[in-house]
Amino acid sequence: MRIVIITQNEPFYLAENLRFLINKLPEHSEIVACVVNEASPFGKKETFFQKIKKTYNVFGFRFFIHYALKFLKSKIDVSNKVNYVLKKNNIPLISLENNINHKNSVKEINAYKPDLLISILGNQIFKEQIFNLAPKGCLNLHTALLPKYRGLMPTFWVLKNNEKFTGISVFYVDSGIDNGPILVQEKIEIKNRTQEQLIIDTKKIGMECIIKSVDKIYRDDIKLIENDASKKTYYSFPTKKDVEIFKSLGKKFF
Repeated sequence: MRIVIITQNEPFYLAENLRFLINKLPEHSEIVACVVNEASPFGKKETFFQKIKKTYNVFGFRFFIHYALKFLKSKIDVSNKVNYVLKKNNIPLISLENNINHKNSVKEINAYKPDLLISILGNQIFKEQIFNLAPKGCLNLHTALLPKYRGLMPTFWVLKNNEKFTGISVFYVDSGIDNGPILVQEKIEIKNRTQEQLIIDTKKIGMECIIKSVDKIYRDDIKLIENDASKKTYYSFPTKKDVEIFKSLGKKFF
């Protein structure tokens, strides 16, 4: 089964997780190409300096320095770059000049004849021409227990809201936001994890869930879980006030 991954050039955690996914994917399936969009951690396109300013203003000095150092390390450590992982595994990189839904983008992706698309940290809203492009559909990884915690930064919000559990959902993309039926879902206890540890753990388990999903699709063992919109909650990017509440509850970023 031919798979095209759609992702962004995230500098902190993605390369390691892509490496794990590539190495553990069942033999019946292969990643034939990967779309890598420019990183947009806040859910919209911003300049590099806008991202820096927003991070500092919302999360504060200590958070800013922590991730600034991680960013600099990612620039030095070539092995921890998404492009390096793809090249090392002979996976073609697709750099789109247009929006993902543009006819030229659709044509470029379709040239690899994918059976399945998988969005990991996808940072654009897919329209029908994308999520219906591959005959086996389009999956998305979301690090929360859908239908709750749709939207951005679920690892922040579950901690801020004092949840005892969170999880991972792999679902079929449709015209809504985090809205489609769920193929694989795993629940985990948060315990005393920091946000960074929660990110690391949910992303790793997320790769395992993607592997399970791919195997289910290949074997036609599909039992969908309802993503009940009547029970949904949706969260966008946190404000400085949200971060203050997060800290006042004794929650930690790292």
